[in-house]
Amino acid sequence: MYASFLTDLAAAFPTVLVAVLGIVVVLYDSFRNDAPAIPWITGGGIAVALALELLHLGDPGEPILWNQLYAGGFASYVNSVILLGAFASVILSVPYLKRINRNYGEVHALILFATCGMMVLASSASLVSVFVGLETMSICLYVLTGLVREEPTANESALKYFLLGAFSTGFFLYGIALIYGATGTMVLAEMPAELEATGRTGFMYAGLALLLIGFFFKVSAVPFHMWTPDVYQGAPTTITGFMSTTSKAAAFAALILVLSQAMKGAELVAQWSVVIAAVAAVTMILGNVLAISQTNVKRMLAYSSVAHAGYVLTGLAAGTPEGYSGALYYLLAYTLMNLGAFGVMAALEWDDEQGAEQTLDSLAGVGYRKPILGVTMGVFMFALTGFPPLAGFIGKYMVFAAVVDSGDTWLAFVGVTASIVSAFYYLRVLVAFWMRSEEDSPERVRQSAFPVSNLTALVLVGCAVALLFFGVLPGGVLETTQSFFVEAAVAFGG
Repeated sequence: MYASFLTDLAAAFPTVLVAVLGIVVVLYDSFRNDAPAIPWITGGGIAVALALELLHLGDPGEPILWNQLYAGGFASYVNSVILLGAFASVILSVPYLKRINRNYGEVHALILFATCGMMVLASSASLVSVFVGLETMSICLYVLTGLVREEPTANESALKYFLLGAFSTGFFLYGIALIYGATGTMVLAEMPAELEATGRTGFMYAGLALLLIGFFFKVSAVPFHMWTPDVYQGAPTTITGFMSTTSKAAAFAALILVLSQAMKGAELVAQWSVVIAAVAAVTMILGNVLAISQTNVKRMLAYSSVAHAGYVLTGLAAGTPEGYSGALYYLLAYTLMNLGAFGVMAALEWDDEQGAEQTLDSLAGVGYRKPILGVTMGVFMFALTGFPPLAGFIGKYMVFAAVVDSGDTWLAFVGVTASIVSAFYYLRVLVAFWMRSEEDSPERVRQSAFPVSNLTALVLVGCAVALLFFGVLPGGVLETTQSFFVEAAVAFGG
């Protein structure tokens, strides 16, 4: 039974490395409190894990550790996206946390443990590992959200996130229990055959419904999105960028695994695609409509995040390999553009409440004062809108094309219309940056220097350049993501 343990452990080495580094940082911080070396250890370890995952990107995906995790292929791709987001977040967080006097060693340990949980969640081959990864990620994010304990907005955000997250976990666990009762197994790939043998489809459908509620909460899908604007507004801005991208990538990856492994068969996929399509449509519409009315930039980006969850769900609603492939590409693009947007807002933060008072008026004329922030923010806003030739456009094209091919043209129409609506509030940010006078901003903003470190500038420019590169030359990423589902085409009725 244990003959393959060392081989499996080597295949899961990037995840193990991140977990061990978290323990190392905790121990090191206990002897050298808030040592300057801790961010370097964290960032360096994440970079090594990222390099290792990229090396295994072309490997065929295979279950390891007694069918608990996947390694290579799909798992390596999603873990690479998560590690990329974590690496950029660490770099952006160091100057930001120093500025707000919260550059604690524990923060970096929590980022490492959260990243480890996300990697377990994204590469899960069993509902057991799905739950372990989900809760490891969530508990760390609850703590990071309330990092600035002296601020009422931070405490409120952390409490709301924790209470609603615990509530959704109840649905998730009950769903797992029902699915196990229906199939007698926790392994995703074994569920279709076991369900056919038991015939307990009622339990299976009820379990999947509850499981979807848990996933919809984690990805901020309507109607389980209520926590998102408050949490994003109250959390430290760079941490908001971290949780809005990496956690969403991990949750969507796990959802894709559940849909593609546990729900094989054209008939079953067609039944659940209707539910996912309805949630996707409502999420795109409500997210964009509510974002229009926001004056606080972080709340606007929070509702934008809700809308983008709807775009990714559109690809999943197609229920085809092309849809899942497009969703994976979109997760990469979304990570780059949202991390960049929150990175710019962190650099421009002027209030003492982690951007809780950061309105559009406070951005007036900033583009001329800080051109590097203005130009990169322009790239991120255009990418989020879906303008060509940026990666955001390719991502939307791929998920919309997938639902058109699957026969749900109406959903693509809703998505395109929602994208057009989103242009209003995204471009409104650029109007404030470049077309309004600096005199329109509050006095405190005009007196702020807004220093931008070289590493922060490097991350922002890197994200902007990557969005352009993957938008002009998307072939490599798309071929990679499509290869993950070639063997599964028959299972989807393809």
